[in-house]
Amino acid sequence: MAKISAVQMTSTTDVRENVAEATRLLAEAAGEGAAVAVLPENFALMAGSREQLLAAGEPYRSGPIQDALAEAARTNGLWIVAGTIPIRATEERVRAASIVFDDRGVAVARYDKIHLFDVVLRDGESHLESRVIEGGSEVVVVDTPAGKLGLSVCYDLRFPELYRQLLDQGAEIFSIPSAFTAFTGHAHWDTLVRARAIENLVFVVAAAQVGRHAKGRETHGHSMVVDPWGVVLAERADGPGMAIADVDLGRIAELRTQLPSTEHRRL
Repeated sequence: MAKISAVQMTSTTDVRENVAEATRLLAEAAGEGAAVAVLPENFALMAGSREQLLAAGEPYRSGPIQDALAEAARTNGLWIVAGTIPIRATEERVRAASIVFDDRGVAVARYDKIHLFDVVLRDGESHLESRVIEGGSEVVVVDTPAGKLGLSVCYDLRFPELYRQLLDQGAEIFSIPSAFTAFTGHAHWDTLVRARAIENLVFVVAAAQVGRHAKGRETHGHSMVVDPWGVVLAERADGPGMAIADVDLGRIAELRTQLPSTEHRRL
């Protein structure tokens, strides 16, 4: 059994300010006994423009954002899923990379967001991630002190086939760092997060952005840790902070014995 934390933030366009706040919250998570902490998508920068995001891009394993997260991991003896960090891909694109640091500060895994959020919502809010983000293609599972962790990001949540692939690679926990819009979050966030837990009989740690950001963007919050039966073990509805709960892998074995649905797949 290990404690795992979903960290919630209201990130701005100031990278230094955001990284300092993330570092503070990670220390708080470690102080509450977390072995693993998950930061939200765009924790270091909620960009107000394409140019801002490109300017913040770093080479993989180098740069101030990654250096700060590595130091936070070492200092706190904490495994960190660093939400997403903009990692340079080309002159015109970055990857939205969810990088896992172990408790020595070593980057031990990296997942690049596969499904890009290219939508125009009913209220007129639009997002065209593919204009600046290059999508990934690799499914990633990493061993952590809490269990085998399958990595995903935000819009991935709507594509259950990804989570089946993570399950097939042995994932016992899914991390879902997100910046869900207030509009879509109110309608679907809770349902989708709990569905991914229930249908795969795994734990889910969903760390979210919350509140108002650059250019009036509003995110839903409601970071949570969900057990394999779909029970919300901990939730942070509003404001910066965290949801923290124990992950007991024995619960997975118990439920998969009682309801072996993952063994009954036919397609």
